[in-house]
Amino acid sequence: MGEEENKATVRMFYDEVLNRRNLGVIDKVTAENYVDHTAAPGLPPGREGEKLWFQMLHAAFPDGQTTIDDIIAEGDKVVVRGTMTGTHSAEFMGIPATGKEVKISGIDITRFENGLSAEHWGQWDVAGLMVQLGVAPPPTGAPETE
Repeated sequence: MGEEENKATVRMFYDEVLNRRNLGVIDKVTAENYVDHTAAPGLPPGREGEKLWFQMLHAAFPDGQTTIDDIIAEGDKVVVRGTMTGTHSAEFMGIPATGKEVKISGIDITRFENGLSAEHWGQWDVAGLMVQLGVAPPPTGAPETE
């Protein structure tokens, strides 16, 4: 598959898995030996770990939506700069629900093999999320937000 097809697969993943909560798509677009290099600690590897991660994310932010701000493909890799918004309505990463609305940005890199997602690396603004949830102070010198 080419770069445009890989980008279409990533767009579909964001729409179906992240926004519509259709976790069955994970089995359709990830390779059997899929590796998430930045998976949350304690999750099983591969597809099952992905499903558990998104179950936790969707439970904690039931109104969560993720948009693709930029998408770039080169060779077998697709890079997305995205934004997630949502309301923290249930426990997430040990943090009880705060009811706070959050907005974070991040970068995902997906490597494709035979038309399927084979590897993933993700860097999302977890520090910013913790500040918005009120469990971490803003960086020194930064203005406080409400």
